Order: sequence, then structure tokens, then C-alpha cells
Amino acid sequence: MAAAIATLPLIAGYGTIAHAEGEHFVFVSHAPDTDSWWNVIKNALKNAAADTKTTVDYRNPPSGDIADMARIIQQATATNPDGIITTIADFNVLQSAIQGAIAKGIPVITVNSGTAEQSKQLGALMHIGQPEYDAGKGAGERAKAAGVTDFVCVNHYITNAASVERCQGYADGLGVPLGDHMVDSTQDPTQVYNKVKAYLTSHTGTNGILTLGPNSAEPTIKLLRDTGETSKYNFITFDLSASISKGIKDGIVESAIDQQPYLQGYLPVVLLTQYVRYGVMPANNINTGPGFVTKDNIEMVEKLAGEYR
Repeated sequence: MAAAIATLPLIAGYGTIAHAEGEHFVFVSHAPDTDSWWNVIKNALKNAAADTKTTVDYRNPPSGDIADMARIIQQATATNPDGIITTIADFNVLQSAIQGAIAKGIPVITVNSGTAEQSKQLGALMHIGQPEYDAGKGAGERAKAAGVTDFVCVNHYITNAASVERCQGYADGLGVPLGDHMVDSTQDPTQVYNKVKAYLTSHTGTNGILTLGPNSAEPTIKLLRDTGETSKYNFITFDLSASISKGIKDGIVESAIDQQPYLQGYLPVVLLTQYVRYGVMPANNINTGPGFVTKDNIEMVEKLAGEYR
């Protein structure tokens, strides 16, 4: 595959993870400043920069606006970094910016959001992340084995193709058409709370809940606590947070799908360093998930939460 990834100049308000000397890489995410899930990736970037003696700048649109993210990639490209690492939060919006970096000869690795197929189409070196459809299907099969027959998928980022793949995979694993089971909840906690409440009220046969990360999981957990329905649903979520961990321990959340974000931050820096220095790159994409965190292993995971898990 060809290689391409976006970079940005130093912008006030953005963090820089630096080492004494070496190559300069830019990591561009789609995450708003309020999304604490990305703290694990930021820690991985810091450690990777130290281990490889490189400099890694983390860039993101403060509000999560994808058009702003595209501009950040373009700005990064203009600074001619040694490599760009980026998510593919919205293929159509980001395609031009990412391919512009690749056309300029900047090596790009895509991570997290998006698919391996989209990464290849863009011309990136490789994709590091979780096959989202497969992860969703695994959750659906798990829910089916637990007796789930009707469900809601709470999608807080419906413009991201990977999020829809998660819901579709869950539906297929369950053997139930996705149809109107997917709720566009937005990322606003109050709206998530109210939309899930409205769905569960009007769909009384629902016995399975899938949320796609802390943004949708945490308000849903609060709703179930408020209504006293903490044991009514088979509740599976993607990703981890302090609230999700407590939900697992309290028996509200059956399991969380761990895509190992630390690897999504650490590995691309290491691989780009080796590529720039020695021209070597793995031939295959790297799947960092899915894995399931349950009551059986939550204690070990919790000790590392926020830094490595």
C-alpha cells in the first residue's frame, strides 16, 4: 500500500509530546477535548516518543468537528513532518486532506476509527485498530447466548462509519435486523439520557443494550441507576472508563469491549520510526481488539485504567 498521514503545525492550546531529538510525527484524532477516553492514547504517545527518541504532537478539533480535523491535517501536512497518524472518523470529509499528505510523500498510518479497506483506499501504509463489525458481532453473539432477543444500540457518533458497523455487527450476531434499533443519541449527556429513556419506554420488549463508548454508556448507566432497572438488561458497551468499570462491578454492565487504545497510540509511532529510519513496515494491518472486560478481570484492568487500559 502507499503511505499517507496528516500533520499539523504547532497550534496554541494543543499539547506536544517531545523527546530530545529525532523524527517528528503528528497524531491527529477526531476526539473533542472533553473525551477522556483518549488519555490512554496520549500516554502511549508520550511513552513511544521517549522510547524512540522522537517528537510526537497530538492534535484534535476541540469540539470534535470533523471539518476542523481536516484543516488540522492540512496544516500538519504543510509543516512536512516525518509521518502522520490519523483516525478516519469520516472518510468523505477527511479523504482529500489525508490523500493530500500522502501525495506530498508523507508516510501515513491510520488508527482507531475507519476500516482497513478505507485505509487502503486512501493509500495509507496500514491500519491499526479494531475490526468494528467483528467486535459488534462478537458482542451480539455474547448477548444472544445470554438470552437477548430485542435490543437498542445507542450510537453517539452516527456520522462515523465504524460506529454503524458496531451496531450492524451486534444485530447480525443476535440474528435480529438492525432496523430502527439504532438510536442517534448525539454526544450530549442529557440528550443521550433522554433518548435512551424514551426508547426503552416505548419499546418495552427490549432486553439488550449496546453502547459504543463512555459518551453513550455513562448516561445510560445513570439512567438505569435512576430508574432502578440495573439488572433488567444485558448491557454491553465498547471501551472503558471509571463509570463503566464501576458498572461492571455493580452488575449493571455485563461486559466492556476493550480495543486496547494504548496499542493504537504506541505502535504507529514505533512503526513509523522504523519505516523512516530503515524502510521496514509490517505487511498486514494490526487488530488491537476486541477483548471483553468482565467481572472476572475488571480488578486487574482497573489498576491500569486511564494510563494503559
